Amino acid sequence: MDNLNSTMRAYETAGSQGLLPNVWLVVRLDGRSFHQFVARPELAFERPFDERFRDAMIATARHLMDCGFRSIYAQTHSDEVSLLLHRQDAAFGRRASKLLSVLAGEASACFSLHLQALAAFDARVSQLPTVELVAQYFRWRQADAHRNALHGHCFWLLRREGSSVDEATARLDGASTGDKNELLFQRGLNFNDLPIWQRRGVGVYWQTYAKTGVDPRTGQTAEAQRRRLYTDLELPLGDEHAALVRRLLVESEEA
Repeated sequence: MDNLNSTMRAYETAGSQGLLPNVWLVVRLDGRSFHQFVARPELAFERPFDERFRDAMIATARHLMDCGFRSIYAQTHSDEVSLLLHRQDAAFGRRASKLLSVLAGEASACFSLHLQALAAFDARVSQLPTVELVAQYFRWRQADAHRNALHGHCFWLLRREGSSVDEATARLDGASTGDKNELLFQRGLNFNDLPIWQRRGVGVYWQTYAKTGVDPRTGQTAEAQRRRLYTDLELPLGDEHAALVRRLLVESEEA
């Protein structure tokens, strides 16, 4: 039986890649077949953005930030969450298969419970050796949020005007950013006036705050430092967003 156990364990762990030591990890979780999920009539989501869906993604991001890993930052837009983990996080011996399966399971369970509808996430990991690469990663995802939001508003505007899916897709195929902004502007919608969370995504990160209480031993007032999760619906743009990520990385090294 011992020989059988060793043999089977070898097959089981053959694909369990170890992640590099001392690098920051960003796990990106994406909704599986969410184009079908959001179209379910019983959920009655508004298009292109729905606050119930947004709140479920925020709840999922907050849960991932506080489910047993050394989390630093989470950014969510559309159906994805990018979770930044400390470069010295040693959960599961930094085995990729374990890390990704657990986080995908946590995200799937939290999101499904929040909306009372079955949904699933997949996960992949980026191994980033420098602060600058981490900052650029989140600039990349924020740019994706902007691109998706602009396209989504254009697509659903055309659909509401009577265009079919194929017609709206063809109309936007090859259209530049300027073309899409102009399409909206001609209908009285300035893309830059839309809520920031739609255009840039939402951030979740730890904040330190002072909590005042009474020391039960002395009866005297005492102040202690505590941490809480903060949800940022108005993320800064571009360089300022990268600066926020860098600051969070520095603070994580000092904690």
